[in-house]
Amino acid sequence: MTKKRPQTSAVPERMERPRLYVQLADHIARFIEAQGLSPGDRLPPERRLAAELGVSRATLSRALVALEVQGMVEVQHGNGAVVLAPAPQETRVDAELSLAERDPMELARAREAIMAGLARSAAAHPDRSLRLALLDADGRPVRFSDTWPCVRRLAGSSLLADLDDLLSEAAPLDDARVSGERLTALARAVVVGDADAAAAACARLLQV
Repeated sequence: MTKKRPQTSAVPERMERPRLYVQLADHIARFIEAQGLSPGDRLPPERRLAAELGVSRATLSRALVALEVQGMVEVQHGNGAVVLAPAPQETRVDAELSLAERDPMELARAREAIMAGLARSAAAHPDRSLRLALLDADGRPVRFSDTWPCVRRLAGSSLLADLDDLLSEAAPLDDARVSGERLTALARAVVVGDADAAAAACARLLQV
């Protein structure tokens, strides 16, 4: 008796493609390097840059978020993106070693306070079209790893962002640990400009 061959898919599995803003961030990073831009140099204004690149301002905003998280630029409201000098590596290492000695609960409460401050500032951002970038086409936020950098970008506070970077190593959050309900509460509070609700949603994010 002839054995039947196991059924296989008629087409290969769908390829994972990087999001447009990720490709855009890489493109801008290569532009900065190719042009030899120095710390303090400015990129073109966002409206002009988005038009020249042929992308929406929301996509450009997410790309700049990614570059800001990497420490390549600082986005100053009203002044555009400014190229940054790389932070001294030894300074960050010393700070991380100091945090490693702290109580985990204390670190979690500290990050909660920093995140709440960033979310409150993001909700106060005057451009609602940029705040809407937190939500996908179906009206829901994308993953935490995409949403939180956008919140930080909207907040525009480099000091709070730097503190969040340090604390994220000791009190981490990732996509698997953040429920969709909590993430939705945060994103929608920022979109409608409710600073108190945005701060409260960050507190719930850490209660996992």
